[in-house]
Amino acid sequence: FIPRDRLKGGHDGDKAVVKVIEWPSEAGRNPVGKVIDLLGAAGENETEMHAILAEYGLPYTYPATVEEAANAIPSEIPASAFEGREDFRDVTTFTIDPRDAKDFDDAISIRKIKEGLWEVGVHIADVGYYVTEGGIIDREAYKRATSVYLVDRTVPMLPEKLCNDLCSLRQDEDKLAYSVIFTMDSAAEVRSSRIVRTVIRSNRRFAYEEVQAIIEREKSGEKGPLPGDELVAEIMTLNSMAQTLRDRRMSAGALDFDRVEVHFDVDEKGRPVSVFFKESKEANKLIEEFMLLANRTVAEFIGKTKGRTPKTFVYRVHDKPDQDRLENLAQFVQKFGYKVKTSGTNVEMSKSINKLLADVKGKREQNLVEIVSLRTMQKACYSTENIGHYGLSMDYYTHFTSPIRRYPDLMVHRLLTRYLAGGRSVMQSKYEEYCEHSSNMEQLAEQAERASIKYKQVEYMSERMGQAYDAVISGVTEWGIYAEIIENKCEGLIPIRSLGSDYFEFDEKNYCLTGHATGRKYRLGDPIKVVVSSCNLEKKQMDYALAD
Repeated sequence: FIPRDRLKGGHDGDKAVVKVIEWPSEAGRNPVGKVIDLLGAAGENETEMHAILAEYGLPYTYPATVEEAANAIPSEIPASAFEGREDFRDVTTFTIDPRDAKDFDDAISIRKIKEGLWEVGVHIADVGYYVTEGGIIDREAYKRATSVYLVDRTVPMLPEKLCNDLCSLRQDEDKLAYSVIFTMDSAAEVRSSRIVRTVIRSNRRFAYEEVQAIIEREKSGEKGPLPGDELVAEIMTLNSMAQTLRDRRMSAGALDFDRVEVHFDVDEKGRPVSVFFKESKEANKLIEEFMLLANRTVAEFIGKTKGRTPKTFVYRVHDKPDQDRLENLAQFVQKFGYKVKTSGTNVEMSKSINKLLADVKGKREQNLVEIVSLRTMQKACYSTENIGHYGLSMDYYTHFTSPIRRYPDLMVHRLLTRYLAGGRSVMQSKYEEYCEHSSNMEQLAEQAERASIKYKQVEYMSERMGQAYDAVISGVTEWGIYAEIIENKCEGLIPIRSLGSDYFEFDEKNYCLTGHATGRKYRLGDPIKVVVSSCNLEKKQMDYALAD
């Protein structure tokens, strides 16, 4: 119950954030609340996206005082900021990002030292220069801990002036960076490395598609000009190194999860008009491998000490799979004729999982096996206790490369600065608390992202009621079967009552429903044809029916 004077101007049909202010103990009395914030009319895109953020306790507006503090930072870099920095402005440098990206927090540079020897620089926006520890911008960034990526928007960790302007490594602009500089040979062996503060100037801003087009043309031997051809030699050298780094990582037992991402094209009102999938290609892997290399190098620089206790640091850690889950995975894939190791060294088990992922490629059960395999894994998180990163098969790993959108990276930058200057170790318990907060906020952001995708899927399918689609059974439960449509990955429930008059028994171990009278089986991974029968945007749920 909300009294009229606590409605804040709200009307029937509005979505609002409400706080319970009283809960009378007498029977039949309603809890009493007040409207904290009005989100807008239910069903409108802005309202629903804000509602998803509010549901997970995530911010959907930026405090004006923090924006004002950011806007007050001068755009011009003072001469004093260049002191003590290595100057890379004359070195070939470029960024590779999604086509619609506005914040460019990493750049890569390359110059030839001599035949077969290269200097490769991984340059990361020096956010710590602009964001003072403990200041108003820093406190808000810590609270958020991460940028949140919904279907149609980014809810940034930092104010726009910082993430899209001052700290964005934009083309043809002098920018302050924190860099890991590698001397590498043609076999992608790192001869030496150093971590330094730099000033850079990006020569070109690439979209992933542009770099991919150059790589594919060069590999096929086709002719014809492409945008960015002036850097073709640099791109192909870096790509060759990245492929070698990746092959080496896989040989060492890194896991090869290559999940397809679902994306939507939306109209001016935010309604989804089409679905497309983003796959990681060579251009993506080029950047990924050098970022992984930089992250590992920074973690080793602090953590890999000989005979000394390492100073407190922020690591990105990933524990090995839980034994029970691993055995469940082995039983599950056995039904499809595959095997996976449940004992042995970490490398042996990782290689066994990689073989499984390679074997299912292109098979109808690929998506299901990948999902179940992924669920077998532990969640990666942040910690001051370094247990290594199982998924990457690295003993030392951190997050250094995205301080615009992840607070732990900013912590890593600050700790590096402190330790490079000879500073004493920080208090571990305090930083462990920071790590725990960052891990929790990351999980909430992921949940909100998934909820926004689910909402758009339901919204998209609500305009396709009654249409038939090829699908695959993606889940089997005692109340029905879940089916995922192949062409757009939208998942819905086929309630058990809609399967006919037969009595169906749920076989949990074999992931199937079996009809008593007919003997008809519905098994995980089976292909079926479905019709969209109902869509509930409020619950983000869809029901399907069998097309036949």
